[in-house]
Amino acid sequence: YDIVLQEVPNEISLCFTITGCPLACEGCHSEYIWDGSKGCVLSNELLEKLLDRYEDTISCVLFMGGEWEEAALIHKLQIARAYGLHTCLYTGLTEEKVPTAIKKELTWLKAGPWIEALGGLSEATTNQRFIEVSTGRILNEMFHHQ
Repeated sequence: YDIVLQEVPNEISLCFTITGCPLACEGCHSEYIWDGSKGCVLSNELLEKLLDRYEDTISCVLFMGGEWEEAALIHKLQIARAYGLHTCLYTGLTEEKVPTAIKKELTWLKAGPWIEALGGLSEATTNQRFIEVSTGRILNEMFHHQ
């Protein structure tokens, strides 16, 4: 986990990178997360301990993956929301493939596989979308640099 500032605009996020990603997107910058035996278990107790520790610092909880463990992710998102925090998921899935039950717990969703030729969220050519879930608004412009 880490505290991050750029992944969710205007938020200070407690970010968890979840291992075991089955997507294996070509060109993935985080191939190390494909191996589910890496890292340590993020128990609900550890999550709550970290939320207590950083509650005066953070405004959002961000998961880099984890949708392949749907029930566990939903519960962790619910814990974060019970703390009054925003929630976000970064996934290589398209928006349509993210389960509705997960989307119900999210403030924002970054969806879409990495395609190197199209670039990331900061590129106008990207296939990825940063979505405000409650409205369906695409907020990619927040990543464009002047």
